[in-house]
Parts: sequence; C-alpha cells; structure tokens
Amino acid sequence: MAEIRSTMDMVMERAARLAAEADEGSADDAYVNEGMRMAAAYLSGEGANLLEQLKKKAPEGQMAIRGGMAHTLLRNIVLPRDEQISEQSLLSLAGLQELSGNSSDIVTICSELKQILEQYGQHREQVKQQFDESILNQLKMQLQQQGLAVDDEMALNPTMHPQYQEEWSRASAELNNQYNEALGQRKELIGQRFGI
Repeated sequence: MAEIRSTMDMVMERAARLAAEADEGSADDAYVNEGMRMAAAYLSGEGANLLEQLKKKAPEGQMAIRGGMAHTLLRNIVLPRDEQISEQSLLSLAGLQELSGNSSDIVTICSELKQILEQYGQHREQVKQQFDESILNQLKMQLQQQGLAVDDEMALNPTMHPQYQEEWSRASAELNNQYNEALGQRKELIGQRFGI
C-alpha cells in the first residue's frame, strides 16, 4: 500500500508540474500575442514608437512581447509585387531597428534587406524585358520561316505567344525563389537576435 501512495504522490506531483508549466506557457503565449497585436497596430498606423510601448509593459513579459513584435514585423517584409517596395516592408524594417534600440547589427541587416528589396524590383524588370525581347525574336523568326514579312514590330505582342505565361511564370518563380532565400537568411539572423 505504501508503494501505491508513493506512485500516486509522484503522479500528483507530475500533474502539478505540468499544470504550472502550462500556466507559464500560456502566459508567455499571451505576451507574444500581445506583442503581435501591438506590431500589427504599428504597421496599420495606429501604434506609436514600439520601444516606448514595450517599456510600459510589465518587466516579466517584455521579452515575450518583444519577440511577438519582431515576429510580426519580420512576417511583413516581403518581395514587392511591382517596382515599389511596400510601405509595410519599409515600416517593418524601421520598426525592427527601433525595437532593437538601433543596434548596429540589426541596422546593418535591415539595410541589407532594404537593398535586396530594391534590387529585386530592378532585377525583375530587367528579366521581364529580356524575356519579352526573347519571345518577340522567336515570334519574328516564326513569321519569317512562314514567309511572312514583319513590317510593324509594334504589332507583335510577345504576351500572345502560346507559351508566354507558362515560361514567364517559371522564370518569375525562379527569380522569386532566389530573392526569398536571401530575404529568409537575413530575417532568420534578425529572428535569432530577437530570440525567436
């Protein structure tokens, strides 16, 4: 019977430990979620200086809140859909620098991220232009092989080529993968600095 009680005591102790760990985990999760909400408000223009907001929070939750903020800011650094870098990406970079207290390593990595975003727009435009010229040349050669004269090059539209969309999607995806990998590496470094 003594063995049963000791086993029962061990089970109860373990259950108490698990409950305490769950409470700590849920408290941390709540702080992380709060940080994520604060960063989202900052990105939508509703929040003020992130570091100042963080300093107003309870000291025991500041690290988790800071991690939540950094997580949200990092998620919003994305490749531009057109030539312009999105305002959210730029604001996220500024927020990360601010949140780090303008730490030199974070400022350097954010500068690299901004440069990658700028280069992506320029590189994408160059690749598109070269791709269009290549398709246009293919169209001209096809018409010439059929014995047709190409008097008006402006009338030829490379997007009308049957395989244009498929080939452009492939070329575009390859370019995106290269730049997303470069972004991902730097975002991971920042995440490590913020402990996420």
